[in-house]
Amino acid sequence: MEGASVRKDLLSLLGKEKVLTEELDLMYYSYDSSFLTQLKPETPWAVVLPASTADVQAVMKYAYDHQINVVPRGAGTGETGGSVALNGGIVLDLSNFNEIVEIDQKNMQVIVRPGVIHAELNKRLAEYNLFFPPDPGSSQMCTVGGMVANNASGLRAVKYGCTEQYVLGLEIVLPNGDLIYAGGIKARTLKNVSGLNLTKLMVGSEGVLGVITQIRLRCWPKPKARGIVMAVFDSLDDAPATVLEIYQAGIMPSGMEILDSSAISAVNMYKPEINLPDAEAILLFEVDGNPPSVDYEGNVIQEVAGRRARTVEWSTEPKRMAQLWEGRSVTATAAARVRADGTRVFAGEDISVPLSKVADTLRAIRKLADKYGIKVVNYGHIGDGNVHTAPVINTSIPEEVEQVKKLVHEIHLLAIELNGSTTGEHGVGAVRRPYAEMEHGLAVEYMKKVKQAFDDKGIMNPNKLF
Repeated sequence: MEGASVRKDLLSLLGKEKVLTEELDLMYYSYDSSFLTQLKPETPWAVVLPASTADVQAVMKYAYDHQINVVPRGAGTGETGGSVALNGGIVLDLSNFNEIVEIDQKNMQVIVRPGVIHAELNKRLAEYNLFFPPDPGSSQMCTVGGMVANNASGLRAVKYGCTEQYVLGLEIVLPNGDLIYAGGIKARTLKNVSGLNLTKLMVGSEGVLGVITQIRLRCWPKPKARGIVMAVFDSLDDAPATVLEIYQAGIMPSGMEILDSSAISAVNMYKPEINLPDAEAILLFEVDGNPPSVDYEGNVIQEVAGRRARTVEWSTEPKRMAQLWEGRSVTATAAARVRADGTRVFAGEDISVPLSKVADTLRAIRKLADKYGIKVVNYGHIGDGNVHTAPVINTSIPEEVEQVKKLVHEIHLLAIELNGSTTGEHGVGAVRRPYAEMEHGLAVEYMKKVKQAFDDKGIMNPNKLF
């Protein structure tokens, strides 16, 4: 079908208040945060703003009958082209479908629609002394539906894990418009081993199997205390070695972050008043829980880190904790400022490697950056080996664009070579699709069979994942 016909049909089906058809509106949806969509934006034929599950079903039935591609989308903060209609069709913008349906305090769970913003959810949960633990860097913008679709994690994944560990049930509209419930139609349990686990199958599926329209999440009690340790190292190898020793001491911090020398330099350039120590690496450890356990864990971390670190500081005082954490919190923004004419590009930015190979990975990325003449800032969640790489280039210089493409390709290959993954938390989308068979082998063929079972016409977010 032609785009004009699709727009006309959707306007008739849902009304003009739920369908965007103007060129300027559609252009907005041709991007996410990825470098891929900066280089080659693709405009959808139409954008639908559903207000109910019934709206989503109506769109999917129409798309299925006419074999039109559909791309679910949250806030568009993704970095892999996953929520962009690279092959035409309909973008289903779920960001306004944002009701917190119920906070079930007695059963430690909450039911939400996919457009609920992560930070807003935790703000509401705090009124009940609860929280939803995954903590992505885009908390103020990203939607819970997007987090589920990409199995998001973030700063506190080392202790609290990824989104999948909190998803108890889902309402899902399938490509043909059927409505199913994963995790039990009426269930409010925290444990359920009945049937095939379609809930976990949908988490991280990036919109290639169906559209998530309601989410039942497990919540945790909000910690009563928090503390932060900052350790400064003259040797890069001492940082992961210290992390391992802290694990061996029986301590599980809520967060463990690393800034290497490139990130330290970027932060000090961006905000000189932070004045991070000049070093090969800085580790930040966050602990949370009850006050006595926080004091104990903080002191153990301080003692262990002090065996290798040049300096170590431990604090539970809110103002000082904010100061210690500030360097890490501004790193992503600071990365873009290492060149006056530069832009940070999101392409190979979240590889995951074994903890024992973090130092090797950072050194290898530095060599690759030198090889291609690209400025790169490295930081990440060292507790689970999730390394963030921020290349900074002038995107108006074609030679630099080509060089950074080569750089990020080698970074992805490096991750696989070091027994890691091309993505630790941001997903595959279209950016990492070429590495699927290299990373998963024959399993990719069985992933395709699963997609075929759900999406026999291939209309759900095509050419993503594999």
